[in-house]
Amino acid sequence: MTEVSSLTGRLLVATPSLADPNFERAVVLLLEHDGEGALGVVLNRPTPVGVADVLESWAALTGTPDVVFQGGPVSLDAALGIAVVPGGAADGDVAAGPMGWRRIHGAIGLVDLDAPPELVAAELGTLRIFAGYAGWAPGQLEDELADGAWYVVESEPGDVSSPAPEGLWRAVLRRQRSRLAMFATYPDDAALN
Repeated sequence: MTEVSSLTGRLLVATPSLADPNFERAVVLLLEHDGEGALGVVLNRPTPVGVADVLESWAALTGTPDVVFQGGPVSLDAALGIAVVPGGAADGDVAAGPMGWRRIHGAIGLVDLDAPPELVAAELGTLRIFAGYAGWAPGQLEDELADGAWYVVESEPGDVSSPAPEGLWRAVLRRQRSRLAMFATYPDDAALN
């Protein structure tokens, strides 16, 4: 098996040609990527379900919109908390950050939703709750990348907590300093162009 270069902490941005309804215009934050496969959450799929309706103790720590996001099509009954911890950007310092928070990349990390919220509350900058996740078997993501289904770009802490998640696909593409930026203007339905 060939060695896989980890994309953990980076964003997968769906290309305009990706027609899978689970990932059309999706922006996925990769939480894990190695030879065993990949796991991430879709950052731009808010649901109508309020965080207070499912995880009341965490509701006061979530930003706007204060709803649960559909993180992907796998295990929709499982919840993941992704949070940004200001000053938690020292990638080499595993100890940096509050108890109950595990660094993924820079200031972005996973929150242990079984822990008492007060353990991390004082140090969290933003928190978002996701139902489900996106998963890839070994080699599957690499095949999709080779087929041109995804653009891979750097993540920024603000991607996790965008107050306008529906516009995140265009916003992430627009900030690229390459030809990718022009895809931000790609029409929702190219047939109507």
